[in-house]
Amino acid sequence: MTRQQSLDLLYEYTKTDSLRKHALAVEAAMRAYAAKFGEDEELWGTVGLLHDFDYETYPQFPDHPTRGSEILKEKGYSEEVRTTILSHVPAMNVPRESRMAKTLFACDELCGFILAVALIRPRRILDLETSSVKKKLKDKAFARAVSREDILRGTEDLGVPLDEHIGFLIGALKGSAKDLGLEPGAA
Repeated sequence: MTRQQSLDLLYEYTKTDSLRKHALAVEAAMRAYAAKFGEDEELWGTVGLLHDFDYETYPQFPDHPTRGSEILKEKGYSEEVRTTILSHVPAMNVPRESRMAKTLFACDELCGFILAVALIRPRRILDLETSSVKKKLKDKAFARAVSREDILRGTEDLGVPLDEHIGFLIGALKGSAKDLGLEPGAA
């Protein structure tokens, strides 16, 4: 599948700007990690882009992610893509055995959190530092829907220090700042 086909599928099922931006953020993170690890950037980007495409339509577990997986199968997406996406929801109990699956889980919640931190800053992501993200992680009232436990578990499973992972994701998201609404003055 082409990126455009995946983007069209995302936009067909996801209408809110915030969830679309989350998908784009996780795509950027997955592409950056694929490049770092010498993996297939298109494949990893597709997984990041589509990991939550069904969430708005089917927000309840197990509909998300199982209904989405069925849609992806009908559209011709590979078993690898579907299994990786299923594995990012802990309640599915699908083992995250591949590096791609571990990376998706490690990026999902943290990308959402970094977006939230960047959006409250005057210069958005341009001058965002790891220390600022870590400080906000300690504030349980900030972005309370984001699972700190999943962030820590995902980072540990990926095998990178938390500071390094946060810094890497900030760098990946800076490259997509315009698409993510993270440029200073963006609405």
